[in-house]
Amino acid sequence: MKRALLLFALLTVAMLWPQARHLATRATPHQDVYFNMWRLRWFAHALVTPGAHLFDANIFYPEQGTLALSDAMPVEGAAAAPLLWAGMRPVLVHNLMLLAAIALSGAAMFALARYLTGSRAAGVVAGIIFAFAPYRFEHIMHMEMQWTMWMPLAFLALHRTLDTGRWKYGAATGACIALQMLSSIYYGIFLATLVSLAALLLAWRDRRAPLPRVAQALGLGAVIAVAIAGVYAQPYLRIRERVGDRPLAEVSDFSARPSSYLAATPTNWLYGRSSQHSAPERRLFPGTIAVLLAIAGLLLVAPSFRTIVYLVLLLAAFETSLGFGGYSYPFLYDHVSAYRGLRALARLGVFVLMFVAILASCGYQLLLGSRSRAVRTAALAVACAALLAEYRTSVALMDFANTAPPVYRILAQQPRGVVAEFPFPRADALPGDEAEHAYMSTFHWFPLLNGYSGIYPPSYLQRLARVRDFPGDASFRELRHWGVRYVIVHESGYHSEALGRIVDRLSAEGSTELGTFYDGSGDAMLYAMR
Repeated sequence: MKRALLLFALLTVAMLWPQARHLATRATPHQDVYFNMWRLRWFAHALVTPGAHLFDANIFYPEQGTLALSDAMPVEGAAAAPLLWAGMRPVLVHNLMLLAAIALSGAAMFALARYLTGSRAAGVVAGIIFAFAPYRFEHIMHMEMQWTMWMPLAFLALHRTLDTGRWKYGAATGACIALQMLSSIYYGIFLATLVSLAALLLAWRDRRAPLPRVAQALGLGAVIAVAIAGVYAQPYLRIRERVGDRPLAEVSDFSARPSSYLAATPTNWLYGRSSQHSAPERRLFPGTIAVLLAIAGLLLVAPSFRTIVYLVLLLAAFETSLGFGGYSYPFLYDHVSAYRGLRALARLGVFVLMFVAILASCGYQLLLGSRSRAVRTAALAVACAALLAEYRTSVALMDFANTAPPVYRILAQQPRGVVAEFPFPRADALPGDEAEHAYMSTFHWFPLLNGYSGIYPPSYLQRLARVRDFPGDASFRELRHWGVRYVIVHESGYHSEALGRIVDRLSAEGSTELGTFYDGSGDAMLYAMR
């Protein structure tokens, strides 16, 4: 397993090159990278700050429970916290968490496929499919979407439970589901559903241990998963009471279409053109070689019951990913409350990819398992090279700040107070620069009227309407109402005439100009309000 980890670490560096060359300074040009770093740094900050409540993060002041407006990523946060406490650069920590997740996902899939097929070569093929298919690059900016190593490990623990009936494997099954929930809520809900279906099917005809022992071991796992998920769900349930379920129109927009499984991410060297008529979240193509190997696993010989189960799981994940365009999701929406909080059903595509990888490993083993060692070695080299070439994708990068620009450094030296950064975005043009403002708040940790997350609280959306006339009367009433102490005006967001009105109004309000400082991309005026 150590050699598999090393192999997938090296492959991850190669496939995401040149990111590994700029680990400490550059990442994907997307607002979610700012959001990732804010979440990791908030988690580390809250753990060691007296009086800080983990889910009561500093954005969207005065809202509470704001960390639960998106994935809190406690597993990623716990892994990153020691690095941040040691003074490691935020961008470096972010990139290490990202690349490590991809490498570990490939190694975990290797372990599952090797257990199912008895072949290391088949495990390597499955690991490459799972770690580097276009789906990975479609979500390269979404850290929680990369933490998928618990999925194959959960199925590996399930198979070991069915084969041995041991309690430790049943507990491991539940622990992996819980860890996936703590890494990505979407994936955790999907995994719990699919593992439950797999356990019912496999326990029927694909087990070696007596059914009572299997049931007891898996029951322990279920208790572990439910207990941890239940505790973790509490802040999300409180948030849900305030913001409600996902709008049905959003669910429809972010569900897959059958054609989504023929579209790759735009920067894929071979299949990039296939994305021309697809939307983000709907680029789920698993790759030609993977599909052909999976078909071979199903058609070369009479498929085993286990193979049929994985085909059923694949079809279930595919059909549910269609959202209201299928049959499974409407049933789940009506009867499983957790599904009403999900927006992007297309993310079930990662499970379609995982099951394709498993079937492909079976097909690979059927094709080459009985060949001579020399043929197997040559075939593995060719298969890996072909897969890596097929999955090769360009990775765009941009610089991200590791230290506070002067305006935030000066702000951090002031007495604690509520901060508002202008311009606020329009409600119909979110998110604007709000993700960057949230990340910059990690250098002072003052409460922030601004914010960025997967869901915007109603109070924030109402605020956008009230501050739209800045520097008008309504905006200043809003600032005074919430006790705003500091105002940052980013000059790049205004023309000169508007800046003049802002300066005049702030002076008329008795605000103190602390100076004009560089904000990372231009000048920003910093004021302390009366």
